[in-house]
Amino acid sequence: MRNNTLASLTWLRLIRFANQSNQLSNEFLNRFGLTSAQFDVLVQIQTYQPLTQMELAKRVTVTQGGISRMLSRLEKEGYVTRTQEWKQKTISLSSKGTQVLEKAMPEQLAFQTSLFEDTLTKEELKSLYAMLTRLHKSSETKELPPK
Repeated sequence: MRNNTLASLTWLRLIRFANQSNQLSNEFLNRFGLTSAQFDVLVQIQTYQPLTQMELAKRVTVTQGGISRMLSRLEKEGYVTRTQEWKQKTISLSSKGTQVLEKAMPEQLAFQTSLFEDTLTKEELKSLYAMLTRLHKSSETKELPPK
């Protein structure tokens, strides 16, 4: 690890925190019968519905193939509906999906908030949010180096 820069160590720490947070969220959301990825998908559908599968895949951290399988499971569970209009299929939240989010959302937000607020001061949290926002925006326009 002595060849790593502060930036690369920070990146590794971010990945480890994100993985740990996802594992904790998966355990927490299990009480609602959801994984953190399913919760994210349902929230995105609720926010932007109706939307296509391709639009949804761009908004979440699931591959196109993964989103297809997940949507099939969520549809089978009755959380989402897919409607076909001519050539375009759109996805919407069902009443059951709305109900599960109404129960899970406040508890999941409180749980995730506690991970930050139990550790960071309000000023540290504001700074972290600002820095991560800058990094995220920069990464959206970053080009890969040539092979």
